[in-house]
Amino acid sequence: GAEAILKNTDSQPARIVTICNTGSLATSGYGTALGVARALHSMDKLKSIHCLETRPYNQGSRLTAFEIMEEKMPNGTLICDSACAALMKTQGVDACVVGADRCCKNGDTANKIGTHMLAVVAYEHNVPFYVASPFTTLDIKLEHGDFIKIEERPAEEMIESSKAPINMKCWNPAFDVTPAKYITGIITEKGIIEKEDDGTFDIVSFLNKHSS
Repeated sequence: GAEAILKNTDSQPARIVTICNTGSLATSGYGTALGVARALHSMDKLKSIHCLETRPYNQGSRLTAFEIMEEKMPNGTLICDSACAALMKTQGVDACVVGADRCCKNGDTANKIGTHMLAVVAYEHNVPFYVASPFTTLDIKLEHGDFIKIEERPAEEMIESSKAPINMKCWNPAFDVTPAKYITGIITEKGIIEKEDDGTFDIVSFLNKHSS
């Protein structure tokens, strides 16, 4: 994953944006999206990393920020979820790297709420958007993202974290689905799935190649 990002920077240190927590605290290992940042850091090729708060549960501010500071990643910075567009416009970003809870046959990907928003913003600013997905998360039984059931969390959880008025009506989905059109590549522990000439992902062939 790190090598793919560096191709877009001519091997210069990269400016990364991520959302939610995808490090060792979440994966009990090297990490997925944050693992890519960790790899860049070990190569001395990480210029900066911005993590989104990841409202309403603040996995970014509570967990990712902690890991960034613990590992002394350069220029680690926490931003509000709604600041990602301003960041890309004013300071520049070389790549977004996010995790995945489920990746469909066509590449549509479910991840923590706010990921779709980040992908659209990245697309509009010509920033490559990578999904770091464990091989076991690739699910070709699901043709596309419309088949993914999205959990909706209780309103009370949003009210408590946002200090909104008690009994305020809330819509609180835990995840969203990023359409494959916004995704540059899917990073797995067995390699990177890149788009074919027609702009689609051939996840079936990748699975067949690496499952034996």
